[in-house]
Amino acid sequence: MVSPHPPAEGPAPAGPVLVPGGAGYIGSHTVRLFQRRGVPVVVLDNLSTGHAASVSAPLERIDLGDRSALGQVFERHAPRAVVHFAAKTYVGESVSDPARYYLENVGHTWNLLEAMRASGCRDIVLSSSCATYGNPIEVPITEAHPQQPVSPYGRTKLHMEHMMEDYSRAYGMRFAALRYFNAAGASQGGDLGEWHDPETHLIPLVLQVALGRRSEVQIFGDDYPTPDGTCIRDYIHVEDLAEAHLSALARLQAGRERLFVNLGTGTGYSVREVIAAVERVTGCKVPSRTVARRPGDPPRLVSGGMRALEELGWRARRPALEDIVADAWRFLSAHPDGFAR
Repeated sequence: MVSPHPPAEGPAPAGPVLVPGGAGYIGSHTVRLFQRRGVPVVVLDNLSTGHAASVSAPLERIDLGDRSALGQVFERHAPRAVVHFAAKTYVGESVSDPARYYLENVGHTWNLLEAMRASGCRDIVLSSSCATYGNPIEVPITEAHPQQPVSPYGRTKLHMEHMMEDYSRAYGMRFAALRYFNAAGASQGGDLGEWHDPETHLIPLVLQVALGRRSEVQIFGDDYPTPDGTCIRDYIHVEDLAEAHLSALARLQAGRERLFVNLGTGTGYSVREVIAAVERVTGCKVPSRTVARRPGDPPRLVSGGMRALEELGWRARRPALEDIVADAWRFLSAHPDGFAR
């Protein structure tokens, strides 16, 4: 199929930054930071997993699968750039229902890129993932590591990167693919944080045990080749992630064409270390139970390299695990039932 839209060229629109998925966990923190820095923002979200209560900017409640409505949003707002968070993100679900992931992650991103091209909007920052690397052959993982994703989720994120690279080369669009490790934490004020249904992320799961909302936390395997036998992950504060998106957008609008950047702290913590940190922060004992390994869980996933510092001037400002846990606990204590839908 040949698109009727011309290449993205000429003067860029002067409107706000459009944020698909801006009602979600990382998106809402990024929207807030942009607003605090004086950047006008419009959020686009179907609220299937996001929360209207977390949105502090104008909200367009539409689905990226609705091409007509999407085109109307671009006509109304003439966005000058896009920061793209909208995607399905559960690895296990992607294995059981890959069709949905290819439709919503890849197909809907194509819709977004075409709407950008039609309106002359050139710049896009993509929420990508370290899942594009697959099982690591070396740790820490730098941007030079081969990308061999092992789940449909990881493959769809890699397809999204490939689409943006192809659009950049053919149509003059500019993009940054930010490959996160494990997003965690909450706003330091305690009013904005992580709430998923179902919850699958380790730190909020352990905190829910401390809060009395769960009886125990499951440890998926304790026989890995790590110091305490449990998996090690690189946890990055959600407010640090927001800063990286702002820096990446600034680089694109200064003329950089393409960026691929890992976002992590370079330090890994095991499951048992996370549980211990929660116990120290909350003062509550967290019962745990070891169960079988989950298929495909690598022993260690830790970010490496200096590209984020060199390209974005960015490094994590709140890398300490106890700071991340304390901020997440402050939010969850104040919002034990999460956001109202």
